[in-house]
Amino acid sequence: MDLQLRGKRALVSGSTAGIGRAIAAILAAEGAEVLINGRSRERVDATISALRAELGAQARLLAAPADLGSAEGCAKLLAAHPDLDILVNNLGIFEPKAFEAIPDADWMRMFEVNVMSGVRLSRHYLPRMKTAGWGRIVFISSESGLCPPAEMVHYGMSKTAQIAVARGMAETTTASGVTVNSVLPGPTGTEGVGEFFTRLAEQAGVSREDFVERFFREARPTSINRRLADPVEVAAVVAFVCSPLASAINGAAVRAEGGVVRCI
Repeated sequence: MDLQLRGKRALVSGSTAGIGRAIAAILAAEGAEVLINGRSRERVDATISALRAELGAQARLLAAPADLGSAEGCAKLLAAHPDLDILVNNLGIFEPKAFEAIPDADWMRMFEVNVMSGVRLSRHYLPRMKTAGWGRIVFISSESGLCPPAEMVHYGMSKTAQIAVARGMAETTTASGVTVNSVLPGPTGTEGVGEFFTRLAEQAGVSREDFVERFFREARPTSINRRLADPVEVAAVVAFVCSPLASAINGAAVRAEGGVVRCI
């Protein structure tokens, strides 16, 4: 299917690894010019080189290094790249920690990175998209935004906030040609999640495969798929939501979580 993205310019925040990298790859494969973002220029350049090796030299990829977890980092990127057609607010952090052990600083950092990065970028790009008569903004939230996990309440809070921000922004886009949505992945086999599961498996004295099976049995028993999603599976959903073909989807929380959320 042609997603009609040729000629569009996109920014995927936090796109040097995981879901963000997979989103950047599929948007570039569909012909979009994609800004690759990460905190270091070295990591960004390495990602661009790897993506060009995968997609071909014709892939249109630009370096956009900046720490978007800060107001200063967002301002730096916006000054360098003031206009685009598609914004994917993917940057995010997670940290399993007992609720009683989460200090104020951790709550604020989780909100600053996961929520305010998208707020700051969207606040700049949304008016420009409205003026242009077309645009797509997508927040990469999580099933944790609907079912906050006991093991990281502050993370769930940030993901719920993203859904609310996206819906509220969408209410401002009436008849503008711009859509704002959130996409909700479930447990996904990113590098960070893989390292986390491997470490916990070693501590428990079991194989990583056995630990993942235990995780779904005990921590996510409502999952229908009962496996970690591949980042490419999530990226395919995001790419469609970003495309002109998805013009009827606005203000939605699109679920790509393997059936973890047990509701209609």
